[in-house]
Amino acid sequence: MEEDRIITAHLMMEDQAVEYSLRPRYLAEYIGQAQVKDNLKIYIEAAKMRKEPLDHVLLYGPPGLGKTTLSNIIANELGVNIRTTSGPAIERPGDLAAILTNLQENDVLFIDEIHRLHRTVEEVLYPAMEDFALDFIIGKGPSARSVRLDLPKFTLIGATTRAGLLSAPLRDRFGVVSRLEFYTEDELSYIVTRTAEIFGVGMVGEASREIARRARGTPRIANRLLKRVRDHAQVRGDGIITDAVAGDALERIQVDPMGLDSIDHKMLRSMIQNYGGRPVGLDTIAASIGEESQTIEDVYEPYLMQIGFLQRTPRGRIVTAAAYRHLGLPVPELNG
Repeated sequence: MEEDRIITAHLMMEDQAVEYSLRPRYLAEYIGQAQVKDNLKIYIEAAKMRKEPLDHVLLYGPPGLGKTTLSNIIANELGVNIRTTSGPAIERPGDLAAILTNLQENDVLFIDEIHRLHRTVEEVLYPAMEDFALDFIIGKGPSARSVRLDLPKFTLIGATTRAGLLSAPLRDRFGVVSRLEFYTEDELSYIVTRTAEIFGVGMVGEASREIARRARGTPRIANRLLKRVRDHAQVRGDGIITDAVAGDALERIQVDPMGLDSIDHKMLRSMIQNYGGRPVGLDTIAASIGEESQTIEDVYEPYLMQIGFLQRTPRGRIVTAAAYRHLGLPVPELNG
């Protein structure tokens, strides 16, 4: 169900080619994440001045906020190559060893979903990150001996949406740890305007802000919504995206002014109508809308909590008064 949502922050097949063409290449072009960007600029400049590799970098936060984009920007700013892989793709220690031994001096290795690395693979990373070396055991039994292979100096950039799943030994080896935050409406409006210019699409009035308002603080969603609005403008209008065209298109694809879609509405209404505003357990919510509990917790809840529509309590999840008002429903006394 999650992969079918137009407002999913996870990467869809249709996003891949578009995202690549839209990605800024340098920090000066990157919109948002001001604190992260300013700090990275200092660390990168310092590394270049010392002619050393940048400290290993951990980027974490919700999907769709630019972790992959930032990793490529870091490599571009350093003037080095980047090798990209993911945690699930590195199945055995030998796979990681092959990647590491093929890096050039000061290269960047980007591992997406680094929290999904197998523990035996992760242990190979420890000496690689700390000493730029690989340790091998040759032979078995009493004759076994340890051999160390030196590696070129490199920068590891790890990206994760679930930093809490990283082991402490791995997390502690990152010198730079940065959390990416949701984007403001102004930042997303700027991104939508920039994307429209790249697409060659005319946009007038407050159309970019209308799209930004419903993008759930996420550039990936903003760009995806723009593509759908562009389709409506071309087929049902003169190709220009006006306020009215944007509003009509977004209503047709069932994304409301707060960025909620039909599944968000279904979840909130189920909790309200079936449980009268009382706390509801995660498994119960999942069963009521036909979704997995983990998906509810990782995908649906964060945004609803961010905008104040859902609260977690020791007894379960509670729909807030703000959500009742947004849905046009009377607020029960137990919700204040």
